Amino acid sequence: MFQLSFFKKRRKICAITGHRELPLLFDGQKLEQTLESLIQSGVDIFYNGLAKGFDLLCAEKILQLKKIYPTIKLYGCVPYYGQEKGYCIADQKRYAEVLKGCDTVFMLSERYYRGCLHRRNDFMVEKADCLLTYCEKPTGGTAYTVKKFLKKEGVDESDVILIK
Repeated sequence: MFQLSFFKKRRKICAITGHRELPLLFDGQKLEQTLESLIQSGVDIFYNGLAKGFDLLCAEKILQLKKIYPTIKLYGCVPYYGQEKGYCIADQKRYAEVLKGCDTVFMLSERYYRGCLHRRNDFMVEKADCLLTYCEKPTGGTAYTVKKFLKKEGVDESDVILIK
């Protein structure tokens, strides 16, 4: 007897974390090339915390790449309602545009509380197969997220893509 088996292709998921302040000469083109390489290697879902700086820039690049790769997904992981209120006006506008472009938005809390940013980062780490990061300091939320990801079973340093 002949039997057909259908296997759903496993999605490859990348979480994104980085500093809120980027250097003046940060290479956005290199970032875009790295994102495109990730997509070509099978990443089709990006979890993004939508913080100002690296996160927002990555989200904008992913939304641009969706025009070329329409099957990729951007999932916004908002730690609390009103996260963007502390951003400058220009970043608030960017945030609103990115939020509209997200395929899914996870609102993890209705309000800010101590530890909610770590909870958001933990949420993304739990889902991810790889981590795209701009991490220049050994302390802070980005470093916390990288360390947390590296403690995850089944991943190693090769699963961390560091943007310089």
